[in-house]
Amino acid sequence: MHYRKLDNGSFTVSAIGLGCMGMSEFYGPRNEEESIATIHLALDRGVNFLDTADMYGTGHNEELVGKAMKGRRNDIVLATKFGNVRGADGSFLGINGRPEYVRRACEASLGRLNVETIDLYYQHRVDANVPIEETVGAMARLVEEGKVRCLGLSEAAPATIRRAHRTYPITALQTEYSLWSRDPEDEILPTCRELGIAFVAYSPLGRGFLTGRFKSVEDFAPDDFRSKHPRFLGENFERNLELVRRLEQIASEKGCKASQLALAWVLAQGEDIVPIPGTTRRGHLEENIAALELTLSPQDLARINEVAPKGVTAGDRYPEHAMKVVNL
Repeated sequence: MHYRKLDNGSFTVSAIGLGCMGMSEFYGPRNEEESIATIHLALDRGVNFLDTADMYGTGHNEELVGKAMKGRRNDIVLATKFGNVRGADGSFLGINGRPEYVRRACEASLGRLNVETIDLYYQHRVDANVPIEETVGAMARLVEEGKVRCLGLSEAAPATIRRAHRTYPITALQTEYSLWSRDPEDEILPTCRELGIAFVAYSPLGRGFLTGRFKSVEDFAPDDFRSKHPRFLGENFERNLELVRRLEQIASEKGCKASQLALAWVLAQGEDIVPIPGTTRRGHLEENIAALELTLSPQDLARINEVAPKGVTAGDRYPEHAMKVVNL
């Protein structure tokens, strides 16, 4: 396993983390036994960076991760998030960054995870109605109390990142980043690098699309939320499929899978970037880990950039209502 540093070296995390969201919701059928086996295999293979959130499965994902971690806590850098509020029936109730909610959410996550401390605690989405200084101030008090080790933001704009960082040092910024979501390169990545904040790339495989496993919209289960995302609909789907075909050609010449090429590309963008591909299966996990051994030459990177330049993807990465709450 290869490792990278967070928080000026106070955390050593595997160069590829494990996103656990799909083990509880959003991506179709789930198998808890296989999911836990996948987490155990990840830990055995040196993947120590686990990512969850209180909203995934309305708490179920934290409970699952907590169960899988039993007896292995010291092997893990554990990240979870708060801020997206859901009802008991799974309905989305909005975003909450109020200080009293921050504390309540953290206490609930600690209970579900069955841990005393969360290593990296993110605000999942920025609450436009609460000054970021108030939210981060409440998060900082959790650090002082030993409930949290360090702080992160997810889908925050550069100005918000700066204000937050002035309030209390931000260790990591998590945002979608992949060959088909390169927007962070404009301002977010440069801001993080200026401030010494690590960048955690979620959906580095384009929500699975860059694996080449999806050939038509019929490949998605009825409850798979990707079927409602603009990039997976109609003409956008066909245009994006052509991008995958071009990447598959390069991958074939390199003797690897398209997913491994896509992950290797993210890894090659800087030692301060940690992708956290999600998977629910041990076989896919092994494929992702193998991407660490794939070396891309300057010529390879130039060719990939030629077939997948910034802005090549057809469609927004979220439906319209969800796009309104990213990069705030």
